[in-house]
Amino acid sequence: MARRFGDTEALYSWLLGFVNVEKGQKTEFKLDRMRALCERLKEPQSSYEVVHVAGSKGKGSVSAMIARCLQATGLTTGLYTSPHLLRWKERISLAGDEMPEELVLDAAEELLPLVEGRRGGDFPGGELPTYFELTTLIAFCAFRLAGCERAVVEVGLGGRLDSTNVVNPKASVITPIELEHTEWLGDTITQIAGEKAGIIKPSRPCYLSSQSPEARDVFVRVCAERRSPLREAPSLARISDLSIDARGTRARLDFEGGSILSSRFPAGLELRTPMIGAVQAENMALALLAAAELEATLGAEAAAQGMARAFLPARFQVLEASPPVVLDGAHTPNSVRRSWETCERLFPGPKALLFACAEDKKHGEMAEILGRNFDRITLTRPGVFKKGDLSALASSFKKAEAAFRVVEDHVEAIGRARSEAAALGIPLLVIGSFYLCAEFARLSGEDPAIPPQR
Repeated sequence: MARRFGDTEALYSWLLGFVNVEKGQKTEFKLDRMRALCERLKEPQSSYEVVHVAGSKGKGSVSAMIARCLQATGLTTGLYTSPHLLRWKERISLAGDEMPEELVLDAAEELLPLVEGRRGGDFPGGELPTYFELTTLIAFCAFRLAGCERAVVEVGLGGRLDSTNVVNPKASVITPIELEHTEWLGDTITQIAGEKAGIIKPSRPCYLSSQSPEARDVFVRVCAERRSPLREAPSLARISDLSIDARGTRARLDFEGGSILSSRFPAGLELRTPMIGAVQAENMALALLAAAELEATLGAEAAAQGMARAFLPARFQVLEASPPVVLDGAHTPNSVRRSWETCERLFPGPKALLFACAEDKKHGEMAEILGRNFDRITLTRPGVFKKGDLSALASSFKKAEAAFRVVEDHVEAIGRARSEAAALGIPLLVIGSFYLCAEFARLSGEDPAIPPQR
């Protein structure tokens, strides 16, 4: 029988007909629809061992690292991440390698009879499944069809009520927490950490990155309540010999007593990743600890190979250009600060900035970080997918005493910012929104989703 969709772009167009929180559309977060659909699909998410990754920043990078390390041991490993940059299918991969088109389409075929022609009243809660729920279900089914033995699943938003939280992971991983999505998750670090802690499962270990005291307190309490062994990367892995350049990040990791890796790698490990920034060394430590939980045979060679292949686009990604162009989807104050610090470290001297962000982001704090550190600043909208309040953004940069120009049309802004930076021979940082990075790549003819070969 012929498939309903000829390719994954047609499938993506169909999915966009459902409620999409990424576009600012509203829904009530709940798991009853996901649980019911998983049951009817014969629990695809239980066909492989899962590591579940939440956090405000870095969860995509950590997910990619874990998946590549597991793949390097010979395991068929699925990787589910969001958002995508240029193609929806980027979200569903084999540890970062392209998932065969036919498997994704076959996965959608499994789901279609449960959704097409149905009404909201046919589902628990009285609403149709959302875009993200359906995408997540397709990923789960595609991993089963691909014969995955392991899967790394990144949380979309929050944790407790995120669509991915129907998995029963062998380990949970939580990266740093910031104030984000406050309209959904709460307006304090404690509240947001409580939502992220929803992925911690009874008696299953939780791997934790460095956290603020108030966030850490939440995770310590929840792990104790659920008898989940808490394993904190900063106390289990010591980072030294850190070096960062435009080709990536190198660091030495030494594992302390109490870590499952301390006896496996008594001499430590020298690792490199093509992802750039000091935070990537921290991500490597966290990812390696979690990967070892899922695969006891993970050795030094597989760890090195996995980290060397781990990649996600638009995470301080230096494009092949002269002068350099950096794409970074960072959109919170802490991640923007780290991006600026890395940019200054790699490219001291005059620089240009192209900035846009969604209207719900903390543009005032980001303007304070960036405003007086660039010689040319262009402010615009993040594209047509996400709404941006350009007048409020301009007010924030004015308050930060920055010299800037406003170009409302993002297409014009991209062209002017790139040509001006090129004429002046100075680097250009494109930051504040994954959607802006995607538009920049599309209009520039770049394909940043292809891993660098350096």
